[in-house]
Amino acid sequence: MNTQTLSRRALGKASAAAAALLTLGRYEAVWAQATGEPLRILCSGPAGSIPDIVARRTAEQLGKTNPRGVIVENRPGAAGQIAVNGLKSAAGDGSTLLLAQGAIATVYPYLYAKLAYDPVLDLQPVSLAAEMTLGLAVGPAVPASVVNLRDFIDWMRRNPRLANVGSPGTGTLPHLMEVMLFNESKVAWQHVLYAGGPPAMVDLLGGQIAALVLPEGLLRQHRAAGRLRVLATSGARRSTYLPDVATLVEQGYPQLVVREWFAFFMSGKVPAQAVETMSQALREAMAQPELAATFAESGMVTVSSTPAALAARIAAEQRYWEPVIRAAGVRAE
Repeated sequence: MNTQTLSRRALGKASAAAAALLTLGRYEAVWAQATGEPLRILCSGPAGSIPDIVARRTAEQLGKTNPRGVIVENRPGAAGQIAVNGLKSAAGDGSTLLLAQGAIATVYPYLYAKLAYDPVLDLQPVSLAAEMTLGLAVGPAVPASVVNLRDFIDWMRRNPRLANVGSPGTGTLPHLMEVMLFNESKVAWQHVLYAGGPPAMVDLLGGQIAALVLPEGLLRQHRAAGRLRVLATSGARRSTYLPDVATLVEQGYPQLVVREWFAFFMSGKVPAQAVETMSQALREAMAQPELAATFAESGMVTVSSTPAALAARIAAEQRYWEPVIRAAGVRAE
């Protein structure tokens, strides 16, 4: 090893250290715009939920570069709208973030006749955070001979009174996936509405409903124990976590690709430069291997983005969901 190589390495380490100091300085400057309070992350889900996991694990990473600390406040209810309204009423000083499902910006404008917020004016995209694939699962109410989606559709046609399919809420992505799938299949079914995924899972495992769509991370443990079967997943490609399960695309539904995702937003009152700086902080947090490992335990993958890229994704998914929701006639109060 020559001195030139050593010099390059030393220079690289010095540059990395300088960059870290500059990064910390930038974040401190943004957070200092507030009144010395910790950075707040408003979470759309209750404690222990998937959004809560995303918010708290990200907060731990952000806290490493924020001397004032980062706190998570759970604001569940009204399908995430309570948390959105909390962000809307927050000061525009860059001290408050919202972690919520992408549906608040992509689906809700077409699902609800009236929203208490304007998705364009009140929500500034900051960065993506996590994605997950959905899975269609059947429980003991469906015969063991049903092993794929075609089998299940045939069984539903022969047993219309038993074709009860649960969802964690009207207008949630699992519900919309069910609507698209069964409408395209031209099969009769009964939607059974639950107040979230856990009670729906209890009834699926107990045989009270035939099928259920939920994020695959919530299905894996029960599948491994033999308590349910996953007949299809909703990604464009097979899931990393369930590689032996065929996608909806593979099973004859090429347009049916649905990914649940979560993202960070800031109030529309926050200056664009503060939004960009926070986005950079989040992108660096999402790049940490320990965060990816934690998300993987719940069947998620870590993702991040610039504000502009997230805005473009929101616009693309609005174009996808608007005709779907209008054609299905799905409405929520």
